[in-house]
Amino acid sequence: MPHTLITALAALWGATAGTLLPRTVYRLSVPPGEPWRSHCPSGDHELTGWLGADGSGGGACGCAGEDGAGRAPRATTLALLTALITTALAAATGPRPELAVWLLLAPPALVLACVDRAVMRLPDVLTLPLAAVALALLGAAAALPGHGGSWTTAALGALTLSGGYFVLFLINPNGMAFGDVKLALALGAALGWYGWGTLLLGTFAGFVCAALYGGWLVVARGAGRRTAIAFGPFLLAGALAGVLLGAHAA
Repeated sequence: MPHTLITALAALWGATAGTLLPRTVYRLSVPPGEPWRSHCPSGDHELTGWLGADGSGGGACGCAGEDGAGRAPRATTLALLTALITTALAAATGPRPELAVWLLLAPPALVLACVDRAVMRLPDVLTLPLAAVALALLGAAAALPGHGGSWTTAALGALTLSGGYFVLFLINPNGMAFGDVKLALALGAALGWYGWGTLLLGTFAGFVCAALYGGWLVVARGAGRRTAIAFGPFLLAGALAGVLLGAHAA
């Protein structure tokens, strides 16, 4: 299949998947210890599903798909972001088997970034399955001809990165949350697939993104050293950068 066609199909997949994410983001965006949201922001009706561009469960209500307090990003926003991510992944990876893995992992990863940004929480209901699915799918990709990575380093990368974050969590629980430790299992697997260099690069990129954002908060908003920020989106952004570079070099 031509590379341009693969990229176009990846963009279409990303746009389609992105339109279904707002309801999931909205329902999961609650502080730790609280149940998942079961009603629309107005409280007028119950949400019956997890996928959709709004919060109705049936497509009639747009209240969970509008920007604002207690609302998920617009479906068009998430569709555009997901399409950009999947297009970049397809362009870098090409027709290799692991592309299917990256395309399947991208939507839930974006959900995690949105939820963590909204309520500084990385739900176990996504982080742990994401790691299991990443390792399982990469194992399947490793059994197919033409793949560009190694399942062994993917598994070791998951353990190494999560173990490293766990040490940071023990040293400074206020700086590294335990949700980040769980997320690192999936990120370590994805980065480790392309080798240790990619793992280090993607991890470093995540910390650099977080540091730049923290610096901007200090300068623009007068934030202090104790100001808490959601670390997950930056870890995910760094991992995306690492995977793109690793795929391009593979």
